[in-house]
Amino acid sequence: MKLLLIYLVIMNVIGFIMMAVDKYKAKHHAWRINEKSFFLISLIGGSLGTIIGMYTFHHKTKHWYFVYGLPIILLGQVGLWILYLRCL
Repeated sequence: MKLLLIYLVIMNVIGFIMMAVDKYKAKHHAWRINEKSFFLISLIGGSLGTIIGMYTFHHKTKHWYFVYGLPIILLGQVGLWILYLRCL
């Protein structure tokens, strides 16, 4: 369980940092991070960090698929956790 928690923290930090880096690159007209990468990191456990990064850096907040998609992923993950913990 401790290892899983460490994994989730790392994935969320990565999601947060990805939003910061992409925002920086957008401002400087540089190569950007693929949008699929944000959804991938969210699906594998970094959804909360990605959402927090999105609103901290005001990045991707005009894209409906980020505004609604990332919270849906997070809710699904929370739901799976609740089901898992109830089965213990």
